[in-house]
Amino acid sequence: MILFRDLNKSFGPKDVLTGFSLEVPDGETTVVIGYSGTGKSVALKHVVGLLQPDSGGVEVDGNVVHDLDRDGLVALRSMIGFVFQFAALFDSMTVRENISLGLKRQEVPEREIELRVQESLALVDMEGTEDRYPIELSGGMRKRVGIARAIALKPKYILYDEPTSGLDPVTAAVINQLMVRAREKLGVTGLVVTHDMNSAFTVGDRIAMLYRGSIRQVGSVEQIQRTHDPVVRQFIEGRPEAAADAEGLVTQVVS
Repeated sequence: MILFRDLNKSFGPKDVLTGFSLEVPDGETTVVIGYSGTGKSVALKHVVGLLQPDSGGVEVDGNVVHDLDRDGLVALRSMIGFVFQFAALFDSMTVRENISLGLKRQEVPEREIELRVQESLALVDMEGTEDRYPIELSGGMRKRVGIARAIALKPKYILYDEPTSGLDPVTAAVINQLMVRAREKLGVTGLVVTHDMNSAFTVGDRIAMLYRGSIRQVGSVEQIQRTHDPVVRQFIEGRPEAAADAEGLVTQVVS
């Protein structure tokens, strides 16, 4: 289980996360929604130790991430796949080499690496692209390779950073299907950050809204769709008007 405990993070004078607390249960996909620039990706980076909290922290399977030494971080990252917003593939490497990179760092045998490359590409419907370079792929295909790279690690957790950002509706739907497939076929626990509500409702078991640095509301897809919280309603319906009357409301948690 991933557990955020009263996580606080600032960059200079800007407070980004202020008392961010959230439980990510095993075997489910938890989606964090919120406006752009509210700290969703910042929260993700704390899970793998790419950022250090100012106070509070993140626990993964009972281990406090910011207390781990180098070896502990390596072990932690070996069981977490990270799908970056823009795929983050190396342009000078083929698809095979991009997927193999993390496996080689884990000293997986070459024969096993090739098997995992083939299996992960098959899972994202990208067979036959092993020797192609990222520049030869569309944006959606690059994102699918990014998912394949995460899957190849055989992780317990996969973190998705805005997985459908910049994609047309059809390609975004394909990515959503792949995230659902990863959960159903591999049993991985997913943590997704997005402002795409169609994606959130499609892939999520639970949805949490990050607002002004902390969780405003968390619940099942149905609970969030039926919410009466005016700030959450405004966001999920895409209404631009300010919800000034909601500013004083306390965080609401739906159990």
